[in-house]
Amino acid sequence: MTQRNSSFPLTRRAALAVLTSALAFGAAPRVALSSSPLDVVATTGMIADAAMRIGGTRANVRALMGPGVDPHSYRQTRSDIVAMTRADLVLWHGLYLEAQMEQFLADLGRKREVVAVADALPEDLLLSHADYAGRHDPHVWMVPTLWAQVLEGIPDLLAAQRPEAAEDFAANWAAHKTELAELDSYGSDVLSRVPEGQRVLLTAHDAFGYFGRAYGFEVIGIQGISTESEAGLNRIGELVDLLVERGIRAVFVESSVSDRNIRALVEGAGARGHEVGIGGELFSDAMGVPGTYEGTYLGMIDHNVTVIAGALGADVDPRGRLGKLATGS
Repeated sequence: MTQRNSSFPLTRRAALAVLTSALAFGAAPRVALSSSPLDVVATTGMIADAAMRIGGTRANVRALMGPGVDPHSYRQTRSDIVAMTRADLVLWHGLYLEAQMEQFLADLGRKREVVAVADALPEDLLLSHADYAGRHDPHVWMVPTLWAQVLEGIPDLLAAQRPEAAEDFAANWAAHKTELAELDSYGSDVLSRVPEGQRVLLTAHDAFGYFGRAYGFEVIGIQGISTESEAGLNRIGELVDLLVERGIRAVFVESSVSDRNIRALVEGAGARGHEVGIGGELFSDAMGVPGTYEGTYLGMIDHNVTVIAGALGADVDPRGRLGKLATGS
């Protein structure tokens, strides 16, 4: 179920007014004591998770978007604006993921250290999409080794603010980079066990393109790359035909996107005499509940890989790579 931002969306003029006020009263740039932790704000949970792991005890990190929040449609709230104007460092994804926040972040970047971490990826590593003219697919976190390239610059960004902690940041990053490589190896292993004819991943929106390229899956989204796009009846009908003709056995819902369209597909295939199951709920644009394993980046991807592999016919332990997954999730 999609979690909606309950605050009334701010217009650009209102957002700028709050930004100007926050900067003028109590949120002006400050020189922090070197012993104090960095104050870091990240837009998505995936970026926040990385900043926490790399920053360790030297950084206090806040994520603006929690479980079930769709970053494609998210708008900054007044409390978000205050938090970002007071932060030492603001990290956002870029690649047009936070589409409704881009102008605000650009304005804030004239007064604060504001960095779009994914914009550093070379263009030859990025995917384009027919429904996303002039832009690249932002869902690069779906592959741990690609995500590692996004995160490479974070230790230096933190060290620029706290030079005395540079060695700690570098050591934390080295350890996390090893974890990401091990997670990718696990994914390659279990996904290779899916029978070749079943390597079709059909989800609510087109968030798994990089996943498909890395692990050899055909990926189909009902909606386009952005959840702002809509799926019409013709699109649903075409996908029902595909499910029936190719004998696809499972489709997947997403934690941050309504399951309405997926359930329409299942019902449409059933009416044609072809039974399709819902293979599970995947984490696409947001991680799981904070405090759980699935509420970390490592747990998010472990969950996705394990659920996809198991639902499409691979022999895989439902508890995942480290035996930490909540079975039945």
